[in-house]
Amino acid sequence: MNNIKYFDHAATTYVKEEVLKEMIPYFGIEFGNPSSVYSIGRKAKRAIEEARHKVAKVLNSKSDEIYFTSCGSESDNLAIKGIAYAHKSKGKHLITTKIEHHAVLNTCKTLEKQGFDVTYLNVDEYGMINLYELENAIRDDTILISVMFANNEIGTIEPINEIGKIAKAHNIYFHTDAVQAVGNLLIDVQEMNIDALSLSAHKFYGPKGIGALYVRNGIEFEKIQDGGHQERDKRAGTENVAEIVGLGKAIELAYEDINEYNKKLIELREYYINQVEKNISNIHINGHRTNRLSGNANISFLDIDGEKILFELDKYGICASAGSACNSGTGEPSHVLTAIGLSQEAAQTALRITFGEGNTKQDIDYLIDVLKKMK
Repeated sequence: MNNIKYFDHAATTYVKEEVLKEMIPYFGIEFGNPSSVYSIGRKAKRAIEEARHKVAKVLNSKSDEIYFTSCGSESDNLAIKGIAYAHKSKGKHLITTKIEHHAVLNTCKTLEKQGFDVTYLNVDEYGMINLYELENAIRDDTILISVMFANNEIGTIEPINEIGKIAKAHNIYFHTDAVQAVGNLLIDVQEMNIDALSLSAHKFYGPKGIGALYVRNGIEFEKIQDGGHQERDKRAGTENVAEIVGLGKAIELAYEDINEYNKKLIELREYYINQVEKNISNIHINGHRTNRLSGNANISFLDIDGEKILFELDKYGICASAGSACNSGTGEPSHVLTAIGLSQEAAQTALRITFGEGNTKQDIDYLIDVLKKMK
């Protein structure tokens, strides 16, 4: 990694040494199945419950409201499908937005094929939903609102508090895909009236392949995977103990000094944007200028082809993204960027830079020098 300049922390992060250290015993000496009754099984079970407690503490939830999954996408599927299936007798209408991650959008498309009705809200030029339009979209048969906490491509943070209040006032469940938010923003599911929330460890220096879902106690939701009775009969399959332990440690570390972490990332983001504006012409900043994730900067370089940017940056050892890693290789312009009003041409020139704790201003200077060569 010494020769690599990594600016794609929204795609994934490395696993911190402290996290890996806590995981390692559960690959070897503490290998017991947590469903077993003997000592090493019980120890594995305790490790899971300790991790569950750490997640609950960060979200201000109860431990028995946390369910471990394989990733954020599975959490989204389990929350949205699970609630929809359990409450279809009350209604079959859901509300989401046009800029959700594909884990939400494709889940909603599947539900539409099964007879559910989904309203996809527009967003403004900054990626923000209109609360008046949200309230107007609510019908007598609306059972769920799902709006992401912060957008993975442009970094815009949605008005979660206000959405939660609207949902509660209308007796509608509110789910948020918080995969980009957890580890970057303070979240209180009680204060924000969030009924279900998805998260993924690899976005905050934990391992890939492990996520979690919060669902408020008392809310019925159906399991979508058959098998054993793990995770209180909501998510079948032998628990991935080592990675659950890693998730717990990673989320604990992420919130030890989150204010300083965000302060550093904002300084890096603003320095980068200022250097781009000074040195490169014909650019457009995508997303809300200030109400955005601290480490996110999405800019369209209107004179440079987006795919060319990525290949050229890679030659210089720079890792960045044109958008969501889950949508790379499709050849299609970002659905997020077109939803905020960018033309197909402008959307295809976008470069997403997302900062992390290892980045420096010297890294940014190097990036700017490389970008200037492409003009």
